[in-house]
Amino acid sequence: MLCRHCVSRREFLGDVGQGLAGIALAQLLGAGTPSAAQNRTHHPAKAKRVLQIFCPGGCSHIDTFEHKPALEKWHGKPLPGEESFVSFQGKNGNLMKSPWTFVPSGESGKKISELLPHLGKLADDMAFIHSMTSKTNTHGPACVMMNTGFVVEGFPSAGAWTSYALGSENDNLPTYVTIPDVRGIPPAGPANWGAGFLPAEHQAIVFNAAEGIRNLERPASVSAEAEEATRKFLGLMNRRHAEAHPGNPELTARIASYELAARMQLSAPEAADLSQETAATHRLYGTEDPNPLQAAYARNCLLARRLIERDVRFVTLYCGSRASGVDGLLNWDAHKTLQADYERHCPILDRPTAGLIKDLRSRGLLDDTLVLWTTEFGRMPTHQDGTLGRDHNPDGFTVWMLGAGVKGGVSYGATDEFGRKAVENVSTIYDFYATVLHLLGLDHQQLTYYHNGIERRLTDVHGHVIQEIVDTPA
Repeated sequence: MLCRHCVSRREFLGDVGQGLAGIALAQLLGAGTPSAAQNRTHHPAKAKRVLQIFCPGGCSHIDTFEHKPALEKWHGKPLPGEESFVSFQGKNGNLMKSPWTFVPSGESGKKISELLPHLGKLADDMAFIHSMTSKTNTHGPACVMMNTGFVVEGFPSAGAWTSYALGSENDNLPTYVTIPDVRGIPPAGPANWGAGFLPAEHQAIVFNAAEGIRNLERPASVSAEAEEATRKFLGLMNRRHAEAHPGNPELTARIASYELAARMQLSAPEAADLSQETAATHRLYGTEDPNPLQAAYARNCLLARRLIERDVRFVTLYCGSRASGVDGLLNWDAHKTLQADYERHCPILDRPTAGLIKDLRSRGLLDDTLVLWTTEFGRMPTHQDGTLGRDHNPDGFTVWMLGAGVKGGVSYGATDEFGRKAVENVSTIYDFYATVLHLLGLDHQQLTYYHNGIERRLTDVHGHVIQEIVDTPA
């Protein structure tokens, strides 16, 4: 007896064959590649996801987050012991005090520049590392160093390592997203968010609130039915090809990327649809600010929260872009006109970033989200010879973190009395990422990938967890 729900023997065997092929592909994607270690932590994690805020150009620590009263006393005098010091762009002039007042902030009374009033109110949530150092004073290598742990390009970014180690919590969105500033991408560009020698699936997907994911929308000339039929056919061909070439990580990564792209056609536009947010939320971030650059960054901050809320594992948010023909115009590289540059950049960063952090807290997302604020290096305490700006300084600068597992209201390490060099609890980028991985439940010494005869790590062969800023010491 036939019925409309019955299938023929041929159709049944065909469906079974496709189903088994799908199971085989799933096994390939999950077990035949180095990604097999995903979602396995080494110890209980405090954080499930990471939001990294990056200010390209080298943000001046002594004009934002590290108060140096000695600069006011010694203003206009030579830097003792380094009177003729030559830094990145040449000879330095005399010591130069910050043009702005530092204001006691939070219950801790932490002094933060008056240029950052909204972030200053969050001082009690932050763990400041005032003794960070880098290996280079050049923008591209320093950005790559802060994001990958190496001064040369070609190594996996911290986001890629996190993706490799922990995998995705949302199969319909990328595991790792980079949100560039509307002014452009940072120095060294894609090297900051690449997968290096890790499988290609772990590199970041790049988009922002102004420009969505490229090539994601279905062309108007292709009907939804035709696209669905094509997708099913390609799925069948991909499964057959994967069965014929087992154990090929590049192939399985490519198939996984294409299938993710198909799923993102529905999920990514929804995640990026800021019109779903309330008017109060838009006011909190300042998305309608009359300053178009501040409004654009605010919309990127709101996009970041929507991605974090949807369990994207690692989001990097940029505030600033590459260096321009006029130093300090597009990023924090204030060689010539420090005061004008920072009075332009700090408001762009301040209110939207503070709004983002407050919004994460109000939604309970800070309980398991780690927020990082980073830059590639700091600035000299002197003025650059012949200018009213500061040159590059990799020998001591500030970064901070807050959120899951972080002790708030802590200031770790310090530079000398002028802010020239880290002298107390000198820290490295390896220490920084050892701490980040620890909060994600990962031992930085055990998170490795064999490449060209070496067990590679995000922290190279260095690094220790900064115990003083975490709730649960290693």
